[in-house]
Amino acid sequence: MWPSDMKGQQNQPVRVFLVDEDRHIRNVIAQELMRDPRTLLVGQASSYKEARKNVFLEEFDVLLIDLSIGEGQGAELLESIQIKRPEVLCIAISASENDDAAMDALKRGAVGYLVKNSWFGSYLQAVLEVANGGAAISPRVAKKIIPKIFNAAMHGENIFTHKKFESLTEREVDILKLIAQGKSTQEVASYLEISPLTVATHVKNIYGKMQVRTRAQAVRYAMLTGII
Repeated sequence: MWPSDMKGQQNQPVRVFLVDEDRHIRNVIAQELMRDPRTLLVGQASSYKEARKNVFLEEFDVLLIDLSIGEGQGAELLESIQIKRPEVLCIAISASENDDAAMDALKRGAVGYLVKNSWFGSYLQAVLEVANGGAAISPRVAKKIIPKIFNAAMHGENIFTHKKFESLTEREVDILKLIAQGKSTQEVASYLEISPLTVATHVKNIYGKMQVRTRAQAVRYAMLTGII
């Protein structure tokens, strides 16, 4: 039985928008999502032009996007969505296991990277994973990129920007851990017995040091690198 405290309930399923030019792949993914009451497929696009128009009109929680759409414009669209609609969780889909392509997608804001026709994992599982705060990366790709991210972090470098970042203070790590638990600024302030303004200042400093723009990006990077 699906836990009642997780996103993806029958009365409030995770809303998904799907972008893929390949009709066969699109149908396979759509059927998998529509068979399960925990997800609701709210829209599809089969071209870059159609996707560009509809992703800013529909309301959804997770975007599954083929990076090769158009003339390889999927990554550009993914980044645009993350800037304009940062609340949307994006999962990149690709036929390539190339780790550079995966890193580029993650750098642009994706929380997942799935290789088409992989024997491991499923699109449904990936959607539910990211909707509940996780990440979804095909195993063979994850095996390639995780050591790179970890090694860079050990040398104080954010591999997503290729810049060195200053180490976080103990207080900043504490705040990041609480943010990862889903606590609001007010809740963090109450827990640590400091003012909300002080929390906001620490969060701003964390963003600056890690070269990220959102809480989700900070938490995801911190978890991948073992900071929290």
